[in-house]
Amino acid sequence: MSPDPAQTDAFRTPIVAVLGHVDHGKTSLLDKIRGSAVIEGESGAITQHIGATAVPLDVVSKIAGDLVDPEEFDLPGLLFIDTPGHHAFTTLRARGGALADIAILVVDVTDGFQPQTHEAVSILQDSETPFVVAANKVDTIPGWNPSPDAPIRASYEAQSDRVRGDLDERLYEIIGDLSDAGFSADFYWRVKNFRQNVGVIPVSAETGEGIPDLLAVLMGLSQRYMGEEMEVDISGPGAGTVLEVTEERGFGSTLDVILYDGTIEEGDEIVVGGTQGPIVTTVRALLQPRDLAEIRTEKRFEQVESVSAAMGLKIAAPDLKEALSGAPVRVVGDRETEAVVEAVQEELAEVAVSTEEEGIVVKADTLGSLEAIANSLREAEIPILRAEVGDIAPRDVSVASTADEDTHQAILGFNVDVHDDAAELAAESDVRLFMDDVIYQLIEDYEAYVENIHRRQREAVFENVVRPARFRILRDHVFRQSGPAVVGVEVATGTLGRNVPVGYFENGEFERVGVLKTIQDEGEDLDELRAGERAAVSIDGPTVGRDIEEEDVLWVDLPENHAKVLEQELREDLPADEREALAQFLETRREREPFWGK
Repeated sequence: MSPDPAQTDAFRTPIVAVLGHVDHGKTSLLDKIRGSAVIEGESGAITQHIGATAVPLDVVSKIAGDLVDPEEFDLPGLLFIDTPGHHAFTTLRARGGALADIAILVVDVTDGFQPQTHEAVSILQDSETPFVVAANKVDTIPGWNPSPDAPIRASYEAQSDRVRGDLDERLYEIIGDLSDAGFSADFYWRVKNFRQNVGVIPVSAETGEGIPDLLAVLMGLSQRYMGEEMEVDISGPGAGTVLEVTEERGFGSTLDVILYDGTIEEGDEIVVGGTQGPIVTTVRALLQPRDLAEIRTEKRFEQVESVSAAMGLKIAAPDLKEALSGAPVRVVGDRETEAVVEAVQEELAEVAVSTEEEGIVVKADTLGSLEAIANSLREAEIPILRAEVGDIAPRDVSVASTADEDTHQAILGFNVDVHDDAAELAAESDVRLFMDDVIYQLIEDYEAYVENIHRRQREAVFENVVRPARFRILRDHVFRQSGPAVVGVEVATGTLGRNVPVGYFENGEFERVGVLKTIQDEGEDLDELRAGERAAVSIDGPTVGRDIEEEDVLWVDLPENHAKVLEQELREDLPADEREALAQFLETRREREPFWGK
C-alpha cells in the first residue's frame, strides 16, 4: 500500500530522549506523560510503539492547555523514546549522529547534579543535541502546596515566599552546574533564545505540575529551531535504527526499530547492519503494538501493511539473527541494492572502534553503546585490543588472556551477559570481568582494579629496594666499638632499614664503611626506623674511633639501579622526608658524576 501522494511532503514527529541520573525520575516522568496522554486522548489516539510512545498534537494541546495552540504547529506531535537513560540515547544513531532530535535531562531538585548527570551532559555536548532540563520532584520541597497537572509558573507563584526561596536556591545550584559544564541556563520562561540558553523547567512527575510546560517547550523548540529537519518525504525509502533483535513467536528473529525517515512496507527489500556486515533481506511482516488502552490484551501486536516516520515498529524478515542493535536499517526502494549496502557499510564503519596491539577487550549491547564506551575509554587513556557487540563468550576470554600486561587481562562488559563457559574460563585464566550498565561506573571499577595492581606491584618493589636515609650517631651512645659496632642513632630523613650498606660523603666522594645489620629498641628487633626515631643499630665493618665517630652523619648507600627506580617510578609514593633524603643523596652523588642513577 503506497502513501497518499498528498502526504508525501510532511513534517515528521520529533524524537525525544530522556536522560538523567538513576532514581531522578526518568521513568516516572515518561509514565506521567504517557498516563496523561491516555487520559486526555480519545480512545486509540495514543499508540505505544516499539520502544516509543507517540503523543499526537491534539493530545499535547489538551494536556498543555493554553500553552499550546495546535493552529500554530505543523508538527504532528512528539515521539518519546521509552527506554530511559543514556544507554538508550547512545544506542540510537541516525546518519552518524544521535537519533534523538531533542532530549530531556532529568535532575532531582533535592539531589542536584550526580555522576550520571555529568555523564549525560557530556553525551549531549558530544552529540550536539539540544535539550531542556526537567528539574523534577518540586513536590518534595518542604511546604510545597501542589496544584495537580497545572502549568508550573502559576503553581510556583502560588507558593509561599519561603518555599519559592527554597526551590530557587536548588534550581540555581542546577543552573550553576550547567554553567560549569559550559551551558548558559535559566528558568525557561526567562529564556529568550533557546539556541543560546538551556531552559530549566520545574516539574513533578508525581503531581503532574510542569508537564504542560515541558510539552509546550518541546513542541516550541522543535517547531522553531528544527522545522527543516522535521520536513521529510514520507514517500521516500524508509530509514531507521535497530533498537533490539528479539524472537517473536510465529515470526522468528525480528527487529525492534525506530523509523525516523520515509516509509517501509511489507515486501520491501531492506539492508540491515550485522555482525558480519550488511544483511540484505525482504520484509515479511510489519508489527505494531495495539493502542495503549488495549495493550494488556492477549493480542499484543497487529500486523500492518506500511509504516511512515517517525514511528516505532517490529520488522519480521529472514536472516536477522546476526543483526546488530544500534545498526542502520535502510529500505532499498528504487535504488541499486549495492549502493544501499555500501551506504550501510559506511555507517557501520563510522562506529568501528580503533584498536591497538595491546589493551583490554570491550563488549557492549549495541553499536551506539560500544561507540560511547570506546570514547570514554579513550578519554581515560585506556587502550582497547578488541571491541565488539554481543555477550561475553569464551573467545573473548581467550583474547584477553593473551595480553602481556596483567592490567590488560580484563574484559569490560556494558549491559551484556556472560556465557557460563566464558565465566569458567575467565576464572581459570585469571581474566577479570567487569560488568555494569553505567559507563562511568564500569570505567571507575576497572581503574580501581588497575590502581590496586599497581599498588601491589609498587609494594613488591618497595620490599626489594634499598630506601634512602640520612642518620646521625648519637653522642655517648657507643655500646660496642667493633665486631660489629653497636651505636645509638637518630634518623634525620628517610627510612633506615636492615641489611643495607652505609657510609658518608667526603669531598663529594662516597665512602662506604660497612653494612647496617640490625636495629633494636629496648631489646626489641625492628625492621626499620623512620625520621625522628632513635634506636641501637649494629654496623658490620667499621670500628668506632677509627672509621666512624660519635656525631658522624651517615647515609644509606643506594645501589645505582635502586636509585633510578626510586626517582623515576616510586618517587611519588615516598613520604616527603624520604623524597628529601633521596634528592639530597642524588644531588651530592651527581656533583662528581652528573649522570649517576639516570
